[in-house]
Amino acid sequence: MVDSVVQVAVHDLRRKGPADFETILGKDQLDVSETVVRVVNDLHTLYANRASKAHGRFSENVEDYPAQTFIADFQKGVQDFATLTQKLMTTLTTQARRKAGATGGHVLFAHIEKDGHVFLMVAIINDKLGAALTNDLDIADVKHLDLDGFRFAGRVNITAWLNDADRYIGFLKGKGDVAEYFKEFLGCDTTVQDREDTKTLIRVLEDFADPAKGVVKDKQAFLQKAYDICERHIRDGVPLDFEAFANELFPEKPGHLAKALGDPDVALGDGFVPNRRALRAMVKFTAKTPLWSMEFDRRALAEGKIVYDPDKKTVTFTELPDQLVQELERDRE
Repeated sequence: MVDSVVQVAVHDLRRKGPADFETILGKDQLDVSETVVRVVNDLHTLYANRASKAHGRFSENVEDYPAQTFIADFQKGVQDFATLTQKLMTTLTTQARRKAGATGGHVLFAHIEKDGHVFLMVAIINDKLGAALTNDLDIADVKHLDLDGFRFAGRVNITAWLNDADRYIGFLKGKGDVAEYFKEFLGCDTTVQDREDTKTLIRVLEDFADPAKGVVKDKQAFLQKAYDICERHIRDGVPLDFEAFANELFPEKPGHLAKALGDPDVALGDGFVPNRRALRAMVKFTAKTPLWSMEFDRRALAEGKIVYDPDKKTVTFTELPDQLVQELERDRE
């Protein structure tokens, strides 16, 4: 849940023809009622739980991607929330017209605060037809917002942006390239950094498999399987899809893993091919002092070839190679 819902507005992006859209403006600002807070919280939770996201920063091309200018003026107090959302609607409409397959809907803008950070969240929601009982126990059609079915959403961490973070924009990737217009509406540059993303992926997986959490029964086997899947993607040159990755790696509860991978605060997006050099850390332990160095696979721990004593903080190697045994014996003599 978010800590505070500050301001909310809803406008409409409506299709006029095969490649044309129009903007229908709603109220400048909605009353932040219990219902509005619940809807915003539900949307934010659903967004956070979606695994397939992309992350980036504002493009340097401010002329073609002006969203950052509007947000900056809002943050500085130069323009109010109503002006911000209206200008962003103009940009969204322009981008939708340029993209084949773009769809309209209700566009919700929410100025929210969470964990000491200020965010602007944008989501496109459509109506869903349902049924309800009338007072005389008849059944009638009723339209309601299809929160579960939304496909386009993004979030700008304004605080992280002002602090010059590497990544502060996230958005749902969706299937195919239709979501590109939403990315371009936000003016997001999603330059991929495979090595850093691989390191972050390892940290997320290791944290998810922490025995203290009791989610993964065998951490070593879990990470080895993750490594094998990533290695296959490297070999085939195929980018990771977190939903498919979670289904294959943790079929018992793939939604739990997808949620961890898609955590917007981690800012890890799929769509990258893991970096082989960085990936080695997932299955290998390395250590070095001025007097010795060592490297071994996690599999050695799982198979008992190497034993770690957490009380004594020692590591015991078994089944030493004959050559090493002979050299040690000669040195002892």
